[in-house]
Amino acid sequence: MKILAIETSTSCASIAVAVEDVVLSESDFPSEKVLSVKLIPEIGKILDIAGIDVCDIDVFVASAGPGSFTGTRAGIATAQGMALATGKGCCSFSTLSSIAMNFSFAPHPVCSMLDARKNEIYAGLYHSSAKIPEAILPETVMTPEDFLGKLMEVTSEEVIFAGEGVLRYRQAIVSKLGEKAIFPALEQNASRASNGALLALHSIKKGKIHPPHLLLPVYLRAPEAEYAKIGQQKKRQKTSDI
Repeated sequence: MKILAIETSTSCASIAVAVEDVVLSESDFPSEKVLSVKLIPEIGKILDIAGIDVCDIDVFVASAGPGSFTGTRAGIATAQGMALATGKGCCSFSTLSSIAMNFSFAPHPVCSMLDARKNEIYAGLYHSSAKIPEAILPETVMTPEDFLGKLMEVTSEEVIFAGEGVLRYRQAIVSKLGEKAIFPALEQNASRASNGALLALHSIKKGKIHPPHLLLPVYLRAPEAEYAKIGQQKKRQKTSDI
């Protein structure tokens, strides 16, 4: 099983090629402002390093989010395009699960956290005692304070906090959990395509492989365009009522 995995839902993009559970090559690069320019050339480079032609890839994998709406769509569209061109299938993985997988076999639960803006976070809580993270709290979007309150209801253990959201809300985490909050090295906050490839392999073995058109993003919250549309509709309704 040859897998090409794409992670574009955070500020650091990542691409990896794996054969079964062995990662042959991986590349990470800042995605802001350069994703559309660098993504395809970087994929070509990683395939060359792995010594695998794109036509030999069995499954094209992309992060479904949550995270950047634009970045997530770019990764999914790229995976869909390559799958359509080669007649292959697709699979997705969770950005939050990928972050938690940085701590496989750790003795503590892992809270993955991304900045969702609007003073909210995307977050999930996972058991990390095995290779594949197991959800304790489902992935959600809410304020840091509300999520931390839920976290404290389900565990009294020390918790590892990782992800770009932790960098912004570290003080709120410390205020709630004090010394029970564990903060890893900076590089362990990233969602990696190599993790995504292994998460996807786990799903593929359960039969969760899709045709390209069913590879869909998981936003957890409506895109900004939807909020703008709702706002415009309300404004027009108020105008018509005058």
